[in-house]
Amino acid sequence: MRRLLLSASLVLCSLPVAAEVRLPHVFSDHAVIQRDRPVRVWGWARAGENVSVSFHQQKLSVTANARGQWETWLTPESAGGPYTLNVSGDATAAPITRSDILVGDVWIASGQSNMEMPLKGFNPDTQIKDHEKEIAAANHPKIRLLLQHRRPAAVPLSDTDDTWTVCTPDTATNFSAVAYFFGRDVQEHEKGVPIGLIDTSWGGTPAMAWMSAEGAGFLGQSSLFTNGASMITDQGVTEEIKANFAAQDEADKAAGRTPVPHAKLNDRNSSWTPAALYNGMLAPYTKYAIRGAIWYQGEADQGATYAPYYGRIFGGMIQDWRRQWAQGDFPFLFVQLSSWGSNTPDGWSTVRDAQRKTLSLVNTGMAVTLDVGHPTNIHPGDKQTVGARLAAIAFDISYGAKAEGFSPLFEQATTEPNGMRAWFTHAGGLAPKAGAVGGFEIAGADHKFVPAEARVEKVGDHVTVVATSSTVKEPKYIRYGWAAVVTDYVYNSAGLPLGTFTSEP
Repeated sequence: MRRLLLSASLVLCSLPVAAEVRLPHVFSDHAVIQRDRPVRVWGWARAGENVSVSFHQQKLSVTANARGQWETWLTPESAGGPYTLNVSGDATAAPITRSDILVGDVWIASGQSNMEMPLKGFNPDTQIKDHEKEIAAANHPKIRLLLQHRRPAAVPLSDTDDTWTVCTPDTATNFSAVAYFFGRDVQEHEKGVPIGLIDTSWGGTPAMAWMSAEGAGFLGQSSLFTNGASMITDQGVTEEIKANFAAQDEADKAAGRTPVPHAKLNDRNSSWTPAALYNGMLAPYTKYAIRGAIWYQGEADQGATYAPYYGRIFGGMIQDWRRQWAQGDFPFLFVQLSSWGSNTPDGWSTVRDAQRKTLSLVNTGMAVTLDVGHPTNIHPGDKQTVGARLAAIAFDISYGAKAEGFSPLFEQATTEPNGMRAWFTHAGGLAPKAGAVGGFEIAGADHKFVPAEARVEKVGDHVTVVATSSTVKEPKYIRYGWAAVVTDYVYNSAGLPLGTFTSEP
């Protein structure tokens, strides 16, 4: 009996206190609440408990349902603060108070290691440009940071353990450099409006891990499930091998033998499981009002097994996020993969072109970074330019700026004698930084591309590039930047570079 009572008490101690009114951790001190739109406030309480919510000049009341869940909505507020959020229940002794809350713009920042890379860098060989100077200057009282820790999950989670902090050199040093530079530039553009940045990223992870299981079902792509099942199976084998190695090591130590070296394993853990990162690192935020999202990912999907399907998976992921947040077609801004000396240049370029094609979705924008990559470092240090180019797109899509924020974008191709003509949008002033226009190739129906001589020509109000080669008698396709490391750059008048593309379907 004593054992049963002890077990029961341990179980009860491990459960949340259901009788207390609770808020999710995203409503912590120093939070930023999205301006100019309805904001949901939600939490938990005793079933049937009356809950009161007050914020700024708003006072609301709601009753918790039979499951102990409650939610209510704040009406839109203009940028401002700091304010206090108070929540109390008629069955709860102590009310909840959250202070120093600002109203401004909230952006989700997600992806893999180039988004995760903190302001301090990863190691002495992988540093952010001018990182010491940037960290020392990262004192922005109206920029708030929420750093989500790595957390895969089998099911969508409703809360997180992480909370908001004020942007200081201490808090910014471990925060995403891309997200920080983006937020800093946006705040400067918006004349000091509070900015909230939620950094939820994990290096070396595929897009399918960031999509919900529901989203994968909507996508209806068998390859997604096949690849995901293969990843889970491979990881299962890895775990089995690791357990066997561990047992061998213990036996060797017990017998006084030196353990033998073991083969290195591609241990992806559950970060490669479809939907695992959505469940643990995004689902807790889908009720939280946001302005938009920025994304830097694709390196993990450039292998021959995954690259051909990246366009469908990535586009499906964007649509899935928009369904989950249920806040319309919010801006989704992403980075086209940079230059790096990959041993799979076709996969690298295939992913880049798939990213370009994703621009067919409304309110998306692509920051091209071919010219700020590094041939031997997959984590280039110039994240200032990346953040600035994402911000320039945000100014155009989300903030109504009239300045050009987009890189030149391939629109269509037409045939020329011994060559092809590529037509572009956002291409005013198109020109190489120096010398001739390079990086273009053309091919016939056999898809065998050869380097081409290229020149910029204006046709009426349109900017085009004509690429020719005497070795292609009946040209059919044109492409640019189809290499792991691109060394020929073409810019528009805003100084934004052309990205990798192919006219092949």
